[in-house]
Amino acid sequence: MSEKEAVTEEPTTKKMKLNENGTESKEPEAKEATSKEENAKTEAKGKETSEPTPEAPDSDWPESWIMPNDVEDQKALNKMEPNEPIAPEALRKLGIAYWKMDAESFTYPVKSVPWDPSKAVDPKLSKIRDDRGYSYADIITVHPDHLPGYAEKVKSFFEEHIHDAEEIRYIVGGSGFFDVRDTEDRWIRVHVKKGDLMTLPEGIYHRFTTDEADMIHAMRLFVGQPVWTPFNRPCDDHVSRKHFVENYMSSSESTAPAEEKKEEETKTE
Repeated sequence: MSEKEAVTEEPTTKKMKLNENGTESKEPEAKEATSKEENAKTEAKGKETSEPTPEAPDSDWPESWIMPNDVEDQKALNKMEPNEPIAPEALRKLGIAYWKMDAESFTYPVKSVPWDPSKAVDPKLSKIRDDRGYSYADIITVHPDHLPGYAEKVKSFFEEHIHDAEEIRYIVGGSGFFDVRDTEDRWIRVHVKKGDLMTLPEGIYHRFTTDEADMIHAMRLFVGQPVWTPFNRPCDDHVSRKHFVENYMSSSESTAPAEEKKEEETKTE
């Protein structure tokens, strides 16, 4: 390279911005890096907030099984001999959703009708409320000391029926049974306990009872103004029942126990 070329060649490095004391200033770059980091955190938090709360893994779902059509004591376990357990996947195919909640760290009144769901201090409950648009809640305790006419009420809860809206129950204490009809019109008994939050889809045939402990403390949630009207079976022509059949029964697979399905597959090989 000639002396002239060396003198006229443009420098390849950027000119440094100097402070008043003559040292290099890196403040703009530092501010820019901090700003990008803050934006990234904000975007990640927004994404986390917008995603619905994931349902519980299979290992957390309540125990469920096939029960006989006719039972002498509605509050007993009423398992078949031998027992025929039902997997969570079969319940999900019926439109049932489930979350495992922390019912130990938060307290709720014995009874509050209504109970403002915005008062929820459990962040997971608040998130599910917002995800699903639950604007109404109440809290009841089904127990001889807290529900007038307890015996008759529990008997009436055991009548097979549907609702024209989703049914949401968060069990904050005690235990009981939800029975739901599967795609083959068999009864599946689901044993719900403290910490279980479960939803039943609009139009599913179901019923409820306390178990032998005779106590369940539950929060009922609802979108809009609550309508607790039951439509007892038969009501196959009801629009909600038709909606359920179309969405969950028309192309549903059998909910037969895993052992039974395996035997059927072996026979067809």
